[in-house]
Parts: sequence; C-alpha cells; structure tokens
Amino acid sequence: MSLFEQQESDNLQNAQPLAARMRPATMDEFVGQQHFLGPGKLLRRLIEADRIGSVLFYGPPGCGKTTLARLLATASHRRFLQLSAITSGVKDLREVLAEARQEVATGGRPTLLFIDEIHRFNKSQQDALLPDVEDGIVSLVGATTANPFFAVNQALVSRSQIFQFEPLTSEDIIQLLERALKDPKRGLGRLNPSVDDDAMQWLAEQSEGDARRALSTLELAIRSCDRHPLHIDLAWMVESMQKKGIRFDPTGDEHYDLASAFIKSIRGSDPDAAIYWLARMLESGEDVRFICRRLVILASEDIGNADPQALSLAVSGMQACEFVGLPECRLTLSHVTAYLACAPKSNAATLAIGEAAEDVRSQRVLPVPRHLRDGHYAGARELGNGVGYQYSHQADDGVAAQDYLGIDRTYYRPVPRGFEAKLAERLEGIRKKLRSPKGDDEGL
Repeated sequence: MSLFEQQESDNLQNAQPLAARMRPATMDEFVGQQHFLGPGKLLRRLIEADRIGSVLFYGPPGCGKTTLARLLATASHRRFLQLSAITSGVKDLREVLAEARQEVATGGRPTLLFIDEIHRFNKSQQDALLPDVEDGIVSLVGATTANPFFAVNQALVSRSQIFQFEPLTSEDIIQLLERALKDPKRGLGRLNPSVDDDAMQWLAEQSEGDARRALSTLELAIRSCDRHPLHIDLAWMVESMQKKGIRFDPTGDEHYDLASAFIKSIRGSDPDAAIYWLARMLESGEDVRFICRRLVILASEDIGNADPQALSLAVSGMQACEFVGLPECRLTLSHVTAYLACAPKSNAATLAIGEAAEDVRSQRVLPVPRHLRDGHYAGARELGNGVGYQYSHQADDGVAAQDYLGIDRTYYRPVPRGFEAKLAERLEGIRKKLRSPKGDDEGL
C-alpha cells in the first residue's frame, strides 16, 4: 500500500464513529454470546469444522450480529458480501448471487452473504435466496431484530440454524469500554482520558446491552469534554446520554413478551413485578387500551368468582383510563393491577367454558329438553314445549329439582379460595338436589 493510500485509509477510519472503529477484528476480541459461541457450543463447532451453512442471527441492536458475520467470513476464509434489506431489491440480490456463482465456477473462494434486516425482504426476495443456499453457492447469514419464525419465510427458516443473541451484560459492556479507552489507534487511548468507575458502571447499565449505544455515549462524553486533563465523572456521563431510549416495537416480540410478563405476574400474585412490567409498557409507549383489555380479560380468566369485584374494578379502570387519558391514567392502571395481583385466583370459569365448548365441537349436539323450550307462541303447548317446567321462584329455596341439560355433566368446579369457596359450598347442595330423582332438599 502506498503512502497516499495508507493516509486515505487512515482518514476514512478516523471519520468513523468509535463503535465502528472498535469493531472486533478477530474472534478472540468478540465479547458476549457465549451460550452459542463458547468452547464446545454449536456455532463454535461449526466454525472449527468449517461447516457454516445458512444461519439466522436474531436479537436486539448492538449485540454483535454484523460483527460476528464478518468474523465468520474471515474464520472460514470466505469472500464477504453484504446487503441491507432496507436499501436493496431483487435486482441487487440477483447480481450478488450471480457474482457468487461465477466465483465458484472459476475456482474461487465460496461467498458468505450477509443480509442485514433480512425480515425487510418480501416473500419473493427471500425465495430468490433458496436455490443458491441449497446448492451451497453462498453461506447465508441473515440478521434480524424480529422473530424469524414470524418474519422470515418458513422455507428459509427450515434450511437455517437460528442463533438468538442476548443483550450484552454490564460486564461485557465495561470490557468493551475499557478496550476503547486504552486503544491508541482505533480507540481513544491517544487522548489519555480517565473515567470514574461509577460513571463506567452507570453507562454500562443504562446502555441496555447495546454496545453501539455505550461506545457512542462514551465518545460524545470525551469529545465534548473541555477539562484538562480529560476526566469524566458520573454527572458528565449522565449529561452526555440525556434521556435513555427504550426499545419498543408495538408489533414485535417486545410487545408480546412484556404483555406476557405483565399478565403472568398478576396471575402469580406478584404486584411488584406486575407494576414494573406495567411501567415498562407505559414508558415504551404501549397503547393504554391494549393494557386495559388485557386486565379485563384477566379478571375473568384468572380470578373469576374467587373475587367477583375484580371484573367490575377492571371495567371501571378501563372506563376511567378512557376518560382521564395519559399521564394520569397510569395511576388507575397501577391501582387495578395491584388489586388484581393481590386478589384470590380461580380459573374455574375459564376451564368450564373451555370444556363445554369442546363438548359442543366434538360430541353429539344436545337437543334442548322439551320442558325448557319456549312455550310462549301459539301451538307451542301442542308440541309439548314448556310442558312440565317448574318455576324456580315457587320452590322454597329458589331451586327447582329438574333436569336442565339432558345428560350428567360437570363443567364448573369452584376452587376453595376467596368468594368461590362459598359458591362451592352452596353449589354442592344445589347439585345434590338437581341430580336427586326425588328432589331431596338436604344440603341447601
């Protein structure tokens, strides 16, 4: 490389942000994802055996998907080609695949094709990859922040190994930050900055496992510092990050995962966890109506008659949120969430309707017993409709001993918790009377 070319390369590198300059150059520099990249783990074994086929990298931003794809190409001695599904179309994709086929046909190196945000490709674009993936012309590495089981064609998913990336730990982030502070060529070492330990720890925690965010904030803090010598304390680091951004896609995994954690925490009677997940959803911009609907559903699904007040409170909360709106309605949501979490739990009504619906779908449809049929229209009595029906309010206890179904079935089984325990006690006597051929009143 000539002196001019070297200078040009250095200028281009210096223009890059710190996160790009500090991208690991070797597999040993890569941090995190040891659950599939550690010694003896699947991806490590594939690399060592040089058996990289089609893989999909799935996880949040800033956890190393693009970096690892580049390292895979280097480790397997493959040509590295990259496309972004956001800016590339079928024409670009076909050109790259044709180039890869030509390289193989002329005895060249196989190609590792990295496609960033692969879920942005439509079905026809994803289908265009299949022949060359199957024939081994390219080793495909697709990166996506969306769940590939929903966002990527099943034909492509079935031909790929899927590796789910986790957010980097605080320890991982600190390791990357310290490396950037010490590296004099790619990092900030030539500026000889110092950063307080509490500032480093705060940045690592606030970065939410995103190395790119952490390195960008560190660079901003140091580049904008007018102290000599350069020293970054906690207050300066906090000022450099400003408001923490919270990742949230209302149609993606985060939406469903947060809702799932919220509902399961209420069902598990943990108000503290439930209110935390509620706060996460609200701070992320979740639709208040969605949260209200989930609370109303849970009041019947998981509490039911163990606390009949739960549904009334959930519905009242929904109406109050509609009337008040944000930000004040978060108080109502916290109120309802705490009550439902602490309420006694029963899914007896949920199981009952499920079992009855299954019988309707799979068993012989039961005719309405004649004595229960409508007997108000002219001629109904001649058909026998309503004949023999006993009016319940004429019974001393308000329960008329007659058959209401035509077969012996038990769907509703109250649990011995909350108000439903009292219902269970009363229902035992009612069922005994209804199913007694003589209408025995004992137990009521």
